[in-house]
Amino acid sequence: MASGIKQQEGAVTNSIRIKFSVFLAVLLLLTVFVLSLLVLEGIKRNQQSSYEQYLAQQAVTANIFFIQTILAEPSKVPEAFLASEGEQFAERLALISGQSVVLYDREGAVVSSRSPARLSDGLKETLTFALDNKTAYWAEHDSLYYMTPLRVGNDQVGVVQFYYSLSENLAFYNQIRQLFIWIGGGVFMLSFVLAYVYFNSFANTIIRLNRMVNSVREGRYETTVLKRKDEMGTLSEGIHAMSEQIKGHIEQQKQFIGNVTHEFKTPLTSVKAYLDLLDMYPDDPKLLETAKATIRSETERLYEMVDKVLQLSALEKYDFEFSKERLDIRQVVVPVLDGLKGKMDKFGIQLEQHLTEVYAEADKDILTIILANLLDNAIKYNKPRGRIVVKNYLKDGRAVIEVADTGIGIPDEVARQIFEPFYTVDKNRSRQSGGVGLGLALAKKYAESQEGSVELVQTGTEGTTFRVSLPACDSSGTGGR
Repeated sequence: MASGIKQQEGAVTNSIRIKFSVFLAVLLLLTVFVLSLLVLEGIKRNQQSSYEQYLAQQAVTANIFFIQTILAEPSKVPEAFLASEGEQFAERLALISGQSVVLYDREGAVVSSRSPARLSDGLKETLTFALDNKTAYWAEHDSLYYMTPLRVGNDQVGVVQFYYSLSENLAFYNQIRQLFIWIGGGVFMLSFVLAYVYFNSFANTIIRLNRMVNSVREGRYETTVLKRKDEMGTLSEGIHAMSEQIKGHIEQQKQFIGNVTHEFKTPLTSVKAYLDLLDMYPDDPKLLETAKATIRSETERLYEMVDKVLQLSALEKYDFEFSKERLDIRQVVVPVLDGLKGKMDKFGIQLEQHLTEVYAEADKDILTIILANLLDNAIKYNKPRGRIVVKNYLKDGRAVIEVADTGIGIPDEVARQIFEPFYTVDKNRSRQSGGVGLGLALAKKYAESQEGSVELVQTGTEGTTFRVSLPACDSSGTGGR
């Protein structure tokens, strides 16, 4: 089992690290590639824009110089000038522009001596565009041939071709590209190492969280909170809190089941013992009367336990719809007191009522159950010929009911446990009085279902006081003040 878990954790570890590594590598490579592509493309466009502007200016200069030269000629016929003086004009234009120049007449024939031995297909197509009164250029390797119309006014008389070397541009471009390869590679490696170290901590955290989840799944709830101030730390806090809650619920369930078993076993044992005695002495009338009284008492105690256990279990599992209404506290408390009057008289307990007009928003039946459980405990755990005081009042928008007795009190060290199911301060006294330790647990659950609370206010040798708090309404039913 342990080796299987370790193999599974190892597989998870390798899977996470491989995924992180592949993701980082692809992301960094893509980033470096796109960045390099954009920068190199920007350099290429900048170079292109630069030599296009330069050559366009040379074309303007060539046309101006051509017109000036024609105007200085006696005949002033452009075609005749190109035919007779084209070579000399091309040489002078080359000196002015600093570029190698070739002249073509209107038919596309070369009129200068410095012409290529054979025009490539690209140059032929470029010349065709230029003869159509358009500017065009053609690049071959590190050479660029720029052809522009030679005009006199609106009439095209020929084409002038400038040769422009791209060697410096290409050298700069290749240098930058090589620089990007080396720098990009270095940045990629450094970024990958740093990112791997950083994300590896995430991978280790995920592995630890997975280990904690597996531990909880297998019933081991010892988890820790990771010391991280990010979402991973928050997640570990959530897992730890969840684990603690699950552990607490399971322990409560175990305790609850143990208590149910123990509490059910006690009356059943008593019933079984008397049934065995009746089998042994069926003609003993005194034993028969004692057995009947005991069996009836224990049966009622079992019935009460079953009923309260079912109520408590239902409250924890289901969300009930309650019929909340505006209640006059006095009209709920008085009937409960009247119903318990006989039990109070039996133990000689005096009752004091200090009830005023206070309205609460609650379910009438639920409030009756809460009061019945509190008053029943006040009777069971009171001193002989003791006293119970019931009062109500309005405070901070809450309708408050207090039930005080002069009973045995609750030790401070166990005061927090009294609302736990089946918990009783004096188990012998509880069995004698029929208590099963569920009344306060039910009262608390029912009060919370009404957006209220039940709390222990005071306890000691002079008695105990419980306080019920519920949302209040004014006399018109428009809410508390």
